[in-house]
Amino acid sequence: MKIKLEFDPRNFKVGAVTHKLWETVRFLLLFFLVTLSLTVVVYLLASFLFSTGEEKKLAAINREYSENYHLMMPMEDSLKDAITIIQHKDNEIYSKVFDSEAPNVDPMNSLDYFFASDTIPDEKLVSYARDKSDRILEQAGRVDRAFARIAWYLGREGMILPPMRIPVEGISYPQMGASTGQKVNPFYGTYVFHRGADFLVLRGTPVLASADAVVESVTNSKSSGLTVTLGHAGEYETVYSHLESSLVKKGDVVAGGQQIGTAGMSGKAFAPHLHYEILKNGNPVDPVNYLFASVGPDEYANMLYMSVNTMQSMD
Repeated sequence: MKIKLEFDPRNFKVGAVTHKLWETVRFLLLFFLVTLSLTVVVYLLASFLFSTGEEKKLAAINREYSENYHLMMPMEDSLKDAITIIQHKDNEIYSKVFDSEAPNVDPMNSLDYFFASDTIPDEKLVSYARDKSDRILEQAGRVDRAFARIAWYLGREGMILPPMRIPVEGISYPQMGASTGQKVNPFYGTYVFHRGADFLVLRGTPVLASADAVVESVTNSKSSGLTVTLGHAGEYETVYSHLESSLVKKGDVVAGGQQIGTAGMSGKAFAPHLHYEILKNGNPVDPVNYLFASVGPDEYANMLYMSVNTMQSMD
């Protein structure tokens, strides 16, 4: 049997080899750390020297972004300048044509009562919310009573509804011009009574009858241009002026929604539009008050806002 000997430097003696547990553990830990370090070094070297397909693809995209970035910066500045110029021209057009500022994307959404709520004390917010809820409940009660009156009114025998269809399809609130009232005449620059509502539409836009009717007249004058007047049940009349063409003649019977002509700028018109009037017993009423049945509540609120705040008519 062979016996392994080892030299013990601490006491300068030679003796048999002894295996201690802590030395084995230390050797294993050292081996593990060396192996792990070599693995990390090899991985890092491989990652620097070699690239996977996904890494190559990402690197190519980054290079493309880096190359295009310098080209896109001048384009962004140009777009900002173009938008600023367009906004300036838009405000200038509305100022000259309608005597008002250009509308927001949604003018009603800018009415934010809690815009500065972070600086309002809690007790004031609570008080405001309580008062607001009381007013809302009171208004809700008035609305309920109004609906009850409407239901009673509509349920009467022989009830006749007024013309409530919008005379042009697909119109939105930015196309709503001046409504009935004192408006600035674009030709005289003074306030005159505007008898109807203006819809800002392109030439050739189909014009529709707002309810079942009989054509009372088709006339052409220097001021109102080509005009169609319809007679409706309940002593209502509707007037469509500055038309480019008419598809009906006096005495024709038309249905609500039927096309009666196309919009234009005949007569004394500042730009292509449809001038629309509603008369009750020969007296003009504001047509905007009769449009709510054809659009949603938000759209109608914005149309009402535009019609009231547009101070210049188109004729």
